[in-house]
Amino acid sequence: MGELGLGDTCGILRQPWITSRRNSSGLGWEHLYVSTQQERPYRAEFAPAATHLLILHLDGPVTVSRGQGRARRSRQVPPGGFFLHPARRGLAVELGGRLDTVHAYLTDEALREANDGRTVELSEELGATDPLVEQLMLTLQGVIQRWEPAARTYVDHLTGMLAAQLAHWHRADRERTPYKTPRGLSPRQLSCVRELMEQRLAEPLPISDLAAAASLSVSQFTRQFRASTGKSPHQYLLRLRLEQACRLLRTGTASIGEVAVSCGFSHQEHLTRVMRARLGTTPAAVRRAG
Repeated sequence: MGELGLGDTCGILRQPWITSRRNSSGLGWEHLYVSTQQERPYRAEFAPAATHLLILHLDGPVTVSRGQGRARRSRQVPPGGFFLHPARRGLAVELGGRLDTVHAYLTDEALREANDGRTVELSEELGATDPLVEQLMLTLQGVIQRWEPAARTYVDHLTGMLAAQLAHWHRADRERTPYKTPRGLSPRQLSCVRELMEQRLAEPLPISDLAAAASLSVSQFTRQFRASTGKSPHQYLLRLRLEQACRLLRTGTASIGEVAVSCGFSHQEHLTRVMRARLGTTPAAVRRAG
């Protein structure tokens, strides 16, 4: 499947009242498209799209209306509130004031993957709040503002978390599935996954590749991997990259920049930033300590 792009959205982002800031075009994301923008007041109708639309309000409050005739609903939405519109439904919407937003467009496949392969019908929501959805959207906003190729595994993890939260708590039937503690990976599965991570430390590594190494779906793999390790795949992979970087800095002669790239970091500054945040030191200090 190719990258999800502007052509897969409902059309709001193409309108003249939208001032675009950043988006995920060109980053290779297959199941999620994210954009940040300022929207001016408008009233419009949009044809059904193949993706599910989630809009997070960054400021406000502002009045938003959706639907027509007797089905028309209006609400004053505060900062942190969101608008959810399922795929394959026409959209009639009116925005009553200027607004900064983050849009996320998700594929059906992402939702099914987060729901153990079962189809999900999302609800239409206007002004809903969900602290986890808000935090995930803000995190995705930060990712597109400070994109690093090494963040690909992280983005896959965020996409899965967002899809899972929508699939389980914002579905049309509102049913609650009893939570079951996930079982972990078998020793063989974990060994295969770790081996793949070590082989591809220098590459952007999609979670789907890691899941395939364990012969699991992405959602099953993510849950079982955390149950086994206490970490997300991204956190675990980052730890392996830092461990390898420290080994090379202590024992090798390659430059810090070369070490960074060989361990999956975009450049020397990226390695320095992560090492300072995670280990409280710098590559130069590690090298001096031997």
